[in-house]
Amino acid sequence: MPRGKSAPGGNLFYRRKQSWRADEFVNKSTLQLLDFDDGSPPEYAWRRKLSSHANRLKEFNVTFREAFKMMKLGLRLWSYVREEASYGRKAPIDPFTRDSSKPSASQGVPLGGMGTGSISRGFRGEFKNWQITPGSCEMSPVMENQFSIFITREGGSKKYSSVLSPGQHDGLKKSSDDGISSWDWKLRGDRSTYHALFPRAWTVYDGEPDPELKISCRQISPFIPHNYEESSLPTSVFVYTLVNTGKERAKVSLVMTWANSIGGLSHQSGGHVNEPFIGENGISGVLLHHKTANNNPPVTFAVAACENQNVDVTVLPVFGLSGESSITAREMWGTMVQGGCFDRDNFNVGPCMPSSPGDAVCAAVSASTWVEPHGRCTVVFALAWSSPEVKFKKGSTYHRRYTKFYGTSPKSAINLVQDALMKYKHWEEEIDKWQTPILRDERLPEWYKITLFNELYFLVAGGTVWIDSEPLMLDADKSSKSSLPEDSDLPLHNSTCNSTVPLIGSSPLDFDDKENVGKFLYLEGVEYFMWCTYDVHFYASFALLDLFPKIELSIQRDFARAVLREDRSRVRFLADGTWGTRKVIGSVPHDLGAHDPWHELNAYNIHDTSRWKDLNPKFVLQVYRDFTATDDMSFGKDVWPAVCTAMEYMEQFDRDDDSMIENDGFPDQTYDAWTVLGVSAYCGCLWLASLQAAAAMARSLGHADYAERCMVKFAKAKHVFEAKLWNGSYFNYDSGTSYSSRSIQADQLAGQWYTASSSLPPLFDEDKIKRTLQKIFDYNVMRVKGGRMGAVNGMHPNGKVDETCMQSREIWTGVTYSLAATMLLHGMEDQAFTTAEGIFLAGWSEEGYGYWFQTPEAWTIDGHYRSLIYMRPLAIWAMQYALSPPRAILEAPKVNTMDRAYISPSALQFLQDSVRKITPKKGCF
Repeated sequence: MPRGKSAPGGNLFYRRKQSWRADEFVNKSTLQLLDFDDGSPPEYAWRRKLSSHANRLKEFNVTFREAFKMMKLGLRLWSYVREEASYGRKAPIDPFTRDSSKPSASQGVPLGGMGTGSISRGFRGEFKNWQITPGSCEMSPVMENQFSIFITREGGSKKYSSVLSPGQHDGLKKSSDDGISSWDWKLRGDRSTYHALFPRAWTVYDGEPDPELKISCRQISPFIPHNYEESSLPTSVFVYTLVNTGKERAKVSLVMTWANSIGGLSHQSGGHVNEPFIGENGISGVLLHHKTANNNPPVTFAVAACENQNVDVTVLPVFGLSGESSITAREMWGTMVQGGCFDRDNFNVGPCMPSSPGDAVCAAVSASTWVEPHGRCTVVFALAWSSPEVKFKKGSTYHRRYTKFYGTSPKSAINLVQDALMKYKHWEEEIDKWQTPILRDERLPEWYKITLFNELYFLVAGGTVWIDSEPLMLDADKSSKSSLPEDSDLPLHNSTCNSTVPLIGSSPLDFDDKENVGKFLYLEGVEYFMWCTYDVHFYASFALLDLFPKIELSIQRDFARAVLREDRSRVRFLADGTWGTRKVIGSVPHDLGAHDPWHELNAYNIHDTSRWKDLNPKFVLQVYRDFTATDDMSFGKDVWPAVCTAMEYMEQFDRDDDSMIENDGFPDQTYDAWTVLGVSAYCGCLWLASLQAAAAMARSLGHADYAERCMVKFAKAKHVFEAKLWNGSYFNYDSGTSYSSRSIQADQLAGQWYTASSSLPPLFDEDKIKRTLQKIFDYNVMRVKGGRMGAVNGMHPNGKVDETCMQSREIWTGVTYSLAATMLLHGMEDQAFTTAEGIFLAGWSEEGYGYWFQTPEAWTIDGHYRSLIYMRPLAIWAMQYALSPPRAILEAPKVNTMDRAYISPSALQFLQDSVRKITPKKGCF
């Protein structure tokens, strides 16, 4: 998306002095020595010493009162989790099953492009959080996967060898065994530092293990905005820059070891095969063919290095971890210590025998070079993982996006590493073009620049799946599950839209790829297994719209099609135990499913989301924002029937014919534990905004009559909203009489946030908007540890946190970012950056709680998290969207507020009659 000039003017607020300077972590002379071939870390980056303690993270606890209230829900949920497990499936929400590896403050930049099956890498070098299989996340590191170094000074007087990762890790046994504990884990890490600026990371070894050798490892992944090919590739590059400050030549051998594993205990399942390969352009290495368990598609890893006139590459295709192996990890290490390379004849050995169950098979690739006194050298490794098929538990199988360019052969991993090693410099040029304008913007606080890019980790590590094919295999009865009502006559005519709604064409079995980018899924969070959760995507979608707008439009098309679908299968809703319909026609689904995405919608089954009040308005708001941002008229025309249907569906929730929707006394919105009754600030504001957005979209598409009807309803609903909720300084939580009804909700202006983001007239007087934002800032932000935590969701007018429920007392990271974006849109830069900085201080700073590269949905005021690695914090890109909106938004003709206020004589009668109501039954359309 082309960018115009920044919208807000003036200098933005600096909360604190410039910090995180590279020379505060690394000797300045070392930085200068490494400053060739991009070996020196950037000026702006998130930094840690490798010796930093990775503290265990503390999870939230419910109070006794909350536990008592949710006891029946908990029992039903426990029963449901067990039922799903009996079918070999993971429940969408499972608070009972915990990974054996407790989460810690050890994360770093993940590997690879988007939707490839991700592998994360901790800041100390461990490869962890394996998500090769959709919905499965193996948190524990595979400790065999390491980079190691072997150094011999000329004459042999000095020798050094060490794994390039600190040795304080769980799972390392006594050095007397034949496994990896026998290796030299000599790195202390106090002179080694990690520098992260997604999608790259630098690790600098300033004289470790050899005091006279400076080393930089640069990790690069192909995450390139607006590049829909290379951003889908499952590969990463590791560039080692070596600088010899000594007086003797140094023979340096770097070794990359890799286990034939996809995390957890998968290495013990048996049937795995390793084989060496020699590719083109001096590239060679080892293929590791992994036979996955439970009939999941196989995976092939390629570990490779690039040979040239200065660098020799050798391989050890197979070694094991026990004395029964033909070559053990101990023997592999001894070979490298003694000679610094492996036997070149190993390239001729061919595939090994398939591994036996219980045995682990690993491989090693060595790259050796001589570095002259005061000389420099570059050694480059690459990793790729080819998993061409994505299989979901209920039967559908697809090809991943990258297979469009590399085919489906397991040996495409060779081509992937070859291209990675040949193209990584171009990738870096494109990444620099994208990041440099923001990094050089002196108006922006340093912490913001760093966190803005690093929060994008989720688009790789958030369980993303990117496909490029129709299903390869479908259940025979699948097409019968989603259909039209039996007594419907086609084509159906929607009187409100004055459009024909093509419901028959809404079947997900028709692979609709009008954006020509395939289809994209990302999880709500690794603990909440639901694809593209829509009420959360509402916050996160700014990142996709800004960086990959075609993916964003593709997701909106998926939901537009889903609005016009029905699934009559029965579902038990766990909050109250009632049974209902999985997907009601006209409702926006909560998510695109779990074990059969696009086909079986609404994996979420706590509440009946067809009765939620925020999903349909959020759909209309997102569609209009995307329509105006991309200026894509064909997109607008295609989704328009769904917009009309979604708006019409909402009219059933206007219980008293005043044009304003009402909440029904249960948590019927994204805050799904926080009860709301009557007119509510959150849902009511979203409804007002959606009326105005629908009217604006109708005008753009030539439906003037529909636009007028929406604005008539808007005028009436706005009067009701303000009369029932405005108290002089903010909008009450709801119009009920509960203790929380007068709470100050941090998210009460969510509708106005989207209104301003879409360049529509404000919903309320500017004075009311700013007074509300200031009230939230003074209470929800600054009264919680002086603004160093973010914005608490609910705060009583007396300055005490609203503890009505778990969610009212939580701080939601993504909501805090969206609140800051709203402040920016209304010229409150000081308050905006102070508000958002609280998330940085609590989550990303060294003094915080350790949530870097795993930002949770929420934390309590004492820093205990709920739901790590969560989608909503991508909302920090809403701040950047506010600072630098798309050119189409900046250049769009402004809607005159007087035009909005005018009501024609013909519409006055409409005010009295109101738009007809609907119910989610056959009379709906």
